[in-house]
Amino acid sequence: MPLVTRALDGGRQVVASADQAALSLGLAPGLSLAEARARVPELRVHEADPEGDAAALRHLATWASRYAPLVAPDPPDGLLLDMTGGTHLHGGEAALLDDLLERLGRSGLTVRAAMASTIGVAHALARFGPADREVVAPGDEVSRLADLSPSALRIAPDIVRGLLVLGFETVGQLMRVPRAPLARRFGPELLARLDAALGRRFEPLEPWFAPEAIQHRLAFVEPLLTATALGIALDRLLSIVCPALEAAGMGARTVDALFERVDATVQAVRIGTARPSRDPGHLGRMLRDRLERVEPGFGIEAVRLVVRVAEPLAWSQAAAVPGEAPVLDVSALVDRLGNWLGSDRVFRAVPVESRVPERSFRRAPPLWSAPNLSWPEALPRPVRLITPPQPVEAIAALPDRPPAAFTWRRVRRRIRHADGPERVTGEWWRREAEMRAVRDYWAVEDEEGRRYWLFRRGDGEDPATGDLGWFLHGLF
Repeated sequence: MPLVTRALDGGRQVVASADQAALSLGLAPGLSLAEARARVPELRVHEADPEGDAAALRHLATWASRYAPLVAPDPPDGLLLDMTGGTHLHGGEAALLDDLLERLGRSGLTVRAAMASTIGVAHALARFGPADREVVAPGDEVSRLADLSPSALRIAPDIVRGLLVLGFETVGQLMRVPRAPLARRFGPELLARLDAALGRRFEPLEPWFAPEAIQHRLAFVEPLLTATALGIALDRLLSIVCPALEAAGMGARTVDALFERVDATVQAVRIGTARPSRDPGHLGRMLRDRLERVEPGFGIEAVRLVVRVAEPLAWSQAAAVPGEAPVLDVSALVDRLGNWLGSDRVFRAVPVESRVPERSFRRAPPLWSAPNLSWPEALPRPVRLITPPQPVEAIAALPDRPPAAFTWRRVRRRIRHADGPERVTGEWWRREAEMRAVRDYWAVEDEEGRRYWLFRRGDGEDPATGDLGWFLHGLF
């Protein structure tokens, strides 16, 4: 049964929002409730809750801060995310939108999203575009905006009605007429919105901060221009934020530093920690490592430090007795490596129950506690696996003699020592092709002392086990 919510618009009741069933019947927001009931007598009507909707939107903005430091609610039903310089962390623009829509879809929300160089174009395509997700390439803003209705420009409804009366059905038609008559007839709002959408006029984004977030803002009498001055400002902010974390019994996992420039733009850097931390020295080093990404322009007039994600952090004992060595903690090293290289490039390999070498491990977070599994200590494994194994030309006597020499990358290597074979059979329960597959592995050392991990495909007796090809699978 179709469902709508109602609200007062002046002295009449109108449809405030509608579910998918109601929208399919033409019951759009703004329609008078009397007309909606006349069209659909079985219509269900609930009271609108603007305050509840606004609170839910703010909660959603807080959740969306995982994608970007600069997030703002766009009432009544939208979010704005500034992804400048951060899309690569999610695999690119299209992958980011796919992940965002998938996560929100799992929560039961119907979402449309667009990414563009300006807020106006992204807003217009997200609400009025033909697709539920779209990425606008730089330079295509005019063409993507031209076919949309003037209502996509976020202008007042009376301006939209006036434009339609004059025959302006698309934004492209507005672009082709003189600006002065439009300004005289409709005021400055129309042209201001059009210029903002086309990038001719700067439109700032006012980021949203959850009230419970631990944060502090520091404004300056004179704008700051150097990394040294910004580093000192970050140290002052950390001297306030870290004690607040300690008082709350929390540690930071994600921290954003927002640099407010004199031209009203905001540049942001984000750091993450492998474990909760409130050590100002550690957090300060990570933030200063990112200062090279900040372009101060004509100066930074304020800096805000926001703890986006915090987790409980209890005190821990460094040593049981005086003089005892403390427990080794590599979390600071993990954080700095992740800060330099990217968090996705720092990981640990944990065992997986499989005898096939390329399946016997998987990536895990660097400080993740692995299950009670380990690789066989009696079986040597190289520090680096080559994926996929590279074919080599080898000379060996069948069926179970080690190779005397092999050629890899056009270089012939004579074997001085060899250990093996170690036989690895296929995992027949995975796929039928591995029913009789066999690999014989050898750890070999050449005349220059370099060690390799080679295998022969097949047991040397039964052709069904393999074609006797040799492969290099690892380097010791």
